[in-house]
Amino acid sequence: MSIMVAHIVAAAKNGVIGRNGQLPWSIPEDMKWFRERTRGRALVMGRKTFEAVEHPLPNRLNVIVTRQKNYRPKERGSESESSTNAPVHVVSTIEEALEYCKARAAQYHNEIFIIGGGEIYQQSVSYVDTIYLTRVHRDYDGDAFYPAPDSNKFKLIEKIDRDVPVPFSFETWQRRPIER
Repeated sequence: MSIMVAHIVAAAKNGVIGRNGQLPWSIPEDMKWFRERTRGRALVMGRKTFEAVEHPLPNRLNVIVTRQKNYRPKERGSESESSTNAPVHVVSTIEEALEYCKARAAQYHNEIFIIGGGEIYQQSVSYVDTIYLTRVHRDYDGDAFYPAPDSNKFKLIEKIDRDVPVPFSFETWQRRPIER
């Protein structure tokens, strides 16, 4: 069975995904969609994203990528699989994170979600099959960014528009097959 690797991200029209470790908007429907889509799945995130969330996301495998040697999460969770609610594992590269998740993929519906931040998205785009992009149709000030999907490599296969609390769209992008 194949393993799906996806980015799941909310980005403003100008590519902003965060400011000072926080989302610059509040869209409850997007947060609900994120929770439902990622529940029971493997998540890969950077240290700054993990620290912004402040705890392991429950009912998911939480894998943290950091260059800090001997990094230990401050909140609940551990390096072991003993906590079935929210196991946490720390690695030093995207490649290590993906290998760790792939080895456990059957337990997590064969799906790996990369949830940020900006550097982690950039480092992992070549491994991604699908992009779940919540596009907020406004510009925001920020210090973390997500580039627009490369239409030469990804095809928009679904777009659902919403207007409340701000105009936004749920977009699904699929990697285009490599032509030979």
